[in-house]
Amino acid sequence: ASCVQHRLVVRDASSLQILQLYTCLDQIQYIEWSSDSLFVLCAMYKRGVVQVWSLEQPDWHCKIDEGSAGLVASCWSPDGRHILNTTEFHLRITVWSLCTKSVSYIKYPKACQQGVAFTKDGRYMAVAERRDCKDFISIFVCRNWQLLRHFDTETQDLFGIEWAPNGCVLAAWDTCLEYKVLLYSLDGRLLSSYRAYEWPLGIKSIAWSPSSQFLAIGSFDEKVRILNHVTWKKITELEHPATIASKKTIVYKEVEKSPTVGTERLSFPPTRALASSLFSTQSKYEISQVPVSLQYIKPVADRANPKVGIGMMAFSADNCFLATKNDNIPNAVWIWDIRKLKLAVVLEQLCTIQCFQWDPCQPRLAVCTGSSRVYLWSPAGCVVVQVPGEGDFQIVSLSWHSSGDSMLLLSKDNFCVCYLEREEV
Repeated sequence: ASCVQHRLVVRDASSLQILQLYTCLDQIQYIEWSSDSLFVLCAMYKRGVVQVWSLEQPDWHCKIDEGSAGLVASCWSPDGRHILNTTEFHLRITVWSLCTKSVSYIKYPKACQQGVAFTKDGRYMAVAERRDCKDFISIFVCRNWQLLRHFDTETQDLFGIEWAPNGCVLAAWDTCLEYKVLLYSLDGRLLSSYRAYEWPLGIKSIAWSPSSQFLAIGSFDEKVRILNHVTWKKITELEHPATIASKKTIVYKEVEKSPTVGTERLSFPPTRALASSLFSTQSKYEISQVPVSLQYIKPVADRANPKVGIGMMAFSADNCFLATKNDNIPNAVWIWDIRKLKLAVVLEQLCTIQCFQWDPCQPRLAVCTGSSRVYLWSPAGCVVVQVPGEGDFQIVSLSWHSSGDSMLLLSKDNFCVCYLEREEV
């Protein structure tokens, strides 16, 4: 699904053929599919309105108006039959049922980076709350939205919460001014707390491994600390230095090359295909000899949100690899072998890393840098793929299909779908 102003366009993922076209009341600011792909939600925050469309029954329509309470966020519950709307100033979360048309209210949700989290099986929801100048967490049963547990947290300013994939442990972490990670059980018991250091800026990002065995904590000190699920103690620190010295680490460096055009192909005026190939630079990967010095940017210390520390992390689907980005070294992706707890590969790009994401089915990482190229790494090696087409298609974000057979590439104004051929077994 994609939106153009106030129109919602639904396409077939394999052919990009338009299946449905819906017209909303105002400019669409957010869209989200239900878990079973039968409904799609369109949020118009300026109007405080959400419209829901059915793929099976195009004539069916649903409109949710929050009225004077306003609207700042909207999302589906895991069952795909309830919509959670957060009102302005985070006064409450309203839970709307599409089946019974009933409404439930959750008061005092906290305005933080990640204040609502669902377990992977969709049975429970955790909500960060702020009341009487203290942080709390409420755990709800998603079947009937009954409160299961309500407890306060030992945080100064709770910044985010995230369930382990197995749904047994909830991680909560404090603001960057206070290095603290708290781990709670489903019944609200504090299992463990972790603090690496005290005074400098603390936690910047957090990632659970798919097996729930590891919790990776990215910090402003340019290190990733990994906790184990048995004792919740640190098992290793992964450093991100500006110089790669180990001979066991492979460094792939992106280099640009000028296109070569045979003289027999030259013509005047040049054809459109020839012109685009003449003036578009291509790139490829070369293996650098260690030691390698990466481009290091010294952060501006007197500004908010300094570009420093581990800003992005992601585990591969098979738990074998962890990809990280150190914001001080914005052009590099670090790929760690979790089985050995060692740095395996560094991808050094020409431009700043905008986004990376693992294939959901195999250890294959896709990277984009705001250029018209997408970069793919797997244990077999890495490749640069030029997106064909006219004009400058700058990829700022990407998303894998759940099958791993295709990938959605997004620029500011356009999108395209990249289809990957399956290897013959």
